[in-house]
Amino acid sequence: MKLTAQTFAITSAIAIFVGLPLLPYSLGDAPRRAYLKEGISLLTLLAFTMILGQFFLARSNETLLSLFKPPQIQKVHTVIAYSAISVIFVHPVLIVLPRYFEGGIKPWDAFVIMITDFGNLGIVLGLIAWGVMLVLGVTVYFRRKMIPHFTLKYRGWRYFHGGLAVIFTVLALWHSIALGRHTDIAMSAFFVTLAVLGFAMMAHMYWGTAASRPKPNLNGEAT
Repeated sequence: MKLTAQTFAITSAIAIFVGLPLLPYSLGDAPRRAYLKEGISLLTLLAFTMILGQFFLARSNETLLSLFKPPQIQKVHTVIAYSAISVIFVHPVLIVLPRYFEGGIKPWDAFVIMITDFGNLGIVLGLIAWGVMLVLGVTVYFRRKMIPHFTLKYRGWRYFHGGLAVIFTVLALWHSIALGRHTDIAMSAFFVTLAVLGFAMMAHMYWGTAASRPKPNLNGEAT
C-alpha cells in the first residue's frame, strides 16, 4: 500500500495518542490488579489522551488542514471529543464499579465517601474539572444558539470554548497527577508535554501572526 501524506498523518496520530501512553503504562511499576480495574484505568488514560488530542484537531494545526478537508476534521473532532468526554463523565462511577464484585464497603458508600472528601486536594480538583467538563459539553451542544450572543460572534465563541478547554485540561491534569495510579513521572511528562504543545498552538492561533488574518473555520465560515 502506498504511504500517502494522509495515511502517514493518521498513523502518526495513532502512534502518539494511543501507542505512546501505552508505553509508560506497560513499563510502569504500579502493581497490576484485576482485569476490570486495569481495563478501567487504561480506558481512562486513553480517554484523557484523546481529550488532549483535541487541541491538535483545531484549525491552528495548519498541516492537518492542508491534508484533510475542514468538515472531515470537524467530524473526527466531534466523535472523539464526545466519546472521550463520555468516559470521563462516568469516571467517578467507574472507580467504584469493581466494588460490586468485591467484599467490604458497598459501591454507593464508597462513591459518597470519595466525592465528599474535600480535604483531599486531588478530589476537589477532580470534582471542579468534572463540572467544567460538563459545562464544556453542554455549551458545545448548544453552540449554535450561543454564538449570536457573543460580541465577536464565532470568534468570541472560540475564545469561550478554548478558555473552558484549557481550564478543564489544567484541572484534570493536576487531578490525574495527584491521584492517578499510573501517572508516574513518565506518564505525567507525556501528558504535560501534550498539554503545553496544545496550549501553544491555541495561543498562536489567537494571538500570533496567523490570528490577524481571517481564516475559514471548520464550518467553512470566515473568522
